[in-house]
Amino acid sequence: MAGKKILMLTGEFSEEYEIFVFEQAMHAVGHTVHVVCPDKSAGEMIKTSLHDFEGNQTYTEKLGHDYYVNKTFSEVRVEDYDAIYCAGGRGPEYIRIDKRVQAMVRHFHETGKPIFTICHGVQILIAVEGVVRGREVAALQYCEPEVTLAGGTYIDVAPTGSHVDGNLVSAKGWPGLSNFIRDCLQVLGTEIRHGQIQMRDTKMAAE
Repeated sequence: MAGKKILMLTGEFSEEYEIFVFEQAMHAVGHTVHVVCPDKSAGEMIKTSLHDFEGNQTYTEKLGHDYYVNKTFSEVRVEDYDAIYCAGGRGPEYIRIDKRVQAMVRHFHETGKPIFTICHGVQILIAVEGVVRGREVAALQYCEPEVTLAGGTYIDVAPTGSHVDGNLVSAKGWPGLSNFIRDCLQVLGTEIRHGQIQMRDTKMAAE
């Protein structure tokens, strides 16, 4: 199977793990991920953030690693991509009001291509009318009212869980990345087979 092309939407202070882990996992199995941020060009840096629960009533936020986007936002041709992924964190809060971002999401919704979202990434989908209406969507629990008001059904998965509704894959947050990525790969039609491990011949090495 030929590798797929995935468009990742990010903004300043998007969640670090949800950028790096997703991108590298997809590259490891032969897919291409183009990471974009509004008004940023390939090679330009965005700040990322890391959110965690540390005994307070809500999550804390720390500065993550710098990330250098690998695709110029203005050069994106959505028809060239097989799927779109909305990373979470704080980025979705502001990029969702960008009409260009909304138009990108609308393309994948109208064409029925796979849509992946995690944590606060659902805020981007909610900003486009009809995308979550009638759909089952997982997200950080604080997004439940928005999902419901947009006509979706909020699915309260475990922190490590993921949820699939047709072409839509969603998860609560970065602790669920392994299951989320597995489900994204399945929707993309990616099959991973485990073969024989190549071992060093220790007998020959000892002679």
